[in-house]
Amino acid sequence: MRIFLWILGLFASAIGLAVLARFNAGNVVFFYPPWRVDLSLNFFVVIAVLLFVMLFALIRALRTAQGMPQRVAQYRRTKRDREANRSLREALKSLFEGRFGQAEKAATRAAAVEENAGVAALLGARAAHRLGQPERRKQWLARVAGDESMRTARLMTEIELLVDEHHPEQAMDAVRELSNSGTRHIHALRLALKANQAARNWPEVLRLVRTLDKNNAIHAALSQRLRELAYENLLADASHDPEAIRRVWFAIPADDRSSASIAVRGARAFISRGLLEEASAIIEKALVQDWDERLVRLWRAAAGAERSPALLGQIERCEQLLLKHPQDPELSLTLGAFCLRQKLWGKAQSCLESALSGASDSETVRDAHLKLAQLHEALNAPEQAAAHYRQSALACVL
Repeated sequence: MRIFLWILGLFASAIGLAVLARFNAGNVVFFYPPWRVDLSLNFFVVIAVLLFVMLFALIRALRTAQGMPQRVAQYRRTKRDREANRSLREALKSLFEGRFGQAEKAATRAAAVEENAGVAALLGARAAHRLGQPERRKQWLARVAGDESMRTARLMTEIELLVDEHHPEQAMDAVRELSNSGTRHIHALRLALKANQAARNWPEVLRLVRTLDKNNAIHAALSQRLRELAYENLLADASHDPEAIRRVWFAIPADDRSSASIAVRGARAFISRGLLEEASAIIEKALVQDWDERLVRLWRAAAGAERSPALLGQIERCEQLLLKHPQDPELSLTLGAFCLRQKLWGKAQSCLESALSGASDSETVRDAHLKLAQLHEALNAPEQAAAHYRQSALACVL
């Protein structure tokens, strides 16, 4: 409809101009002595319009010619930026596809534009790392070393690649540099955790795990496993004397100390240094909170000296636990071992036989037969002792 109205208006204007020109009898006279030029007004208007159009076209042509170098330069810049952006997208796509050689080549082309240089360098560093070219990776990262806007991205990339390459000391240097810049976010903490774990810096691992736990940034199972691993390595340090072991143990939060898996590691460390009473206390406290057969087995290794108050206390507490777990063969075996050490022959035999009747795994069967053999040796019954020794050996074979 709009086009129809425009056409209608154009025709109306043409008709109006034609009518006006037909009835226009005006003249235009130019004097330039001794010459005189007479023109009709209509012809003069046509000439004026043509001259105006020609002059306008000439000026436009001159201005276009003057701006041509800038337009050509702008075109070239636009073309270069377009090609660089296409190369950047290609590098990212190739990196995700695992075509690392093509990704590095595309990153080289993309880095030709200053705006893309930082991101292209990081992509090139990752591609070179995947190709197993650490020198080229360093060269790529060196390109953005002086760019403050890319500082965090560069350090995060460097930490991740160094941890992946098993260079925890260098990764820790990058972590410290990142921390000094005041940048702290969840992924940085995760990378720092990996670096410290690889560097076996267990106190820092524990601190980072607690921080990530507070931010709900780590799975509960992984957090538990990392804490156990850190405590196990701290407690297993052979350079620790008994007093150092106590300091390490009591530095562990109370909730963690009551966990069976951590209590097992703590009890082993105390037993290995001859701190049997403290190991027994750890086991007994943990068994109340979190029942675990590994703790019960370790309890036998932490038995007190023969006919000592400590051993009597262990027997008493074991009897109390047996009332709550009457069908537990490991607990019966432990009570039998305590009574055997205390030379309570009758009670020891009944507990060991009860453990043997309820045992299902070969280790418990073997230990029960071995304790019964020792019991019969003490009671001067060599034939029965020999029979139990044979059964213990058969259990080992099976």
